[in-house]
Amino acid sequence: MIGARRRLGGDSGENVWPGFVDALSTLLLVIIFLLSLFVLAQFFLGQALSGRDKALAELRMQVLELGDLLKMEQQASAALRDSMAELSSSLEAANKDRDALSAELESTKSALASSTARLSELDAAASALGIEAADLKSRYATASEELEREKALSESARRQVETLQRSITALREQLARLEAALQASEERDQRNQAVIVDLGRRLNRALAAKVDELAGYRSEFFGRLKEVLANRPEVRIEGDRFVFASELLFESGSAELGPEGRAEMRKFAETLLTISRELPSDLDWVLRVDGHTDKRPISTARFRNNWELSTARAVSVVEFLVEQGVEPHRLAAAGFGEHHPLDPADNTYAYARNRRIEMRLDQR
Repeated sequence: MIGARRRLGGDSGENVWPGFVDALSTLLLVIIFLLSLFVLAQFFLGQALSGRDKALAELRMQVLELGDLLKMEQQASAALRDSMAELSSSLEAANKDRDALSAELESTKSALASSTARLSELDAAASALGIEAADLKSRYATASEELEREKALSESARRQVETLQRSITALREQLARLEAALQASEERDQRNQAVIVDLGRRLNRALAAKVDELAGYRSEFFGRLKEVLANRPEVRIEGDRFVFASELLFESGSAELGPEGRAEMRKFAETLLTISRELPSDLDWVLRVDGHTDKRPISTARFRNNWELSTARAVSVVEFLVEQGVEPHRLAAAGFGEHHPLDPADNTYAYARNRRIEMRLDQR
């Protein structure tokens, strides 16, 4: 620009640009640049000083926190010293307890040694007892088997004894009534005492004779029936009873006599009628027909339970015997359901044994 102005001035001759103006312009530019540098330096210096103040403030805060931590550490140290003192006293007590426990442990060890020796003796005794127990179990099993055989052999005898006991009980009741009558008569007439005593003896002999007579007829009755029904395995004699398997007489769940059952009952009725004609008229006998079922429950439109079925079967047999000519007052029907089993087991064989009709000749 200066050069241009000079050229212009040279051309005109009137406008002359002084040289010192260029120098002043350059100096002014330099001063402005320096002022700018100074301002920038001041700005950066202010920033640096501001950061240092913040750092000093943070350091002061950290110093204060370290002082607090130091106080806390001092307090903790004091607590630790107190704890150390307590631990020292506890350690001394624990050492004393340890010494006492050591002495007790020694005594326990000696007691354990003696207990171990005693235990060995007891083990030997237990082994001997085990051998003896095994021997006793074997002997018990053998005795049980023998007892079962004896029970089986004495079952029929037991039933006969029960029948005789019932007869004897009836006789005792009659004797009791007679004794009451004799006592009343004794108060009225002491002079006839000898006659009454003799009458009692004769009555006892007569009752015993009646019992013997009924037993004889019962034996004859069973003997003849056994001959008639000997070829039927479904019919068996158990004590003083004739036992007919239900399968021989009835269909399953029915109380109607089947053809085979009617044929067998017809034979039975004929034998019964033949024997009844030979019985004395003063012998008050009755044939009891008992119905039994197995334990399996039944519920049909006709029979609500086994009790009704067993009773209906017994009544059906009695009605058929009446049709064959047996007098009704000589017959009695009873149903026992499943409550008097011959075999309590739960299998097909036991069920078949328990389903039965029993007939027994008895005296009223």
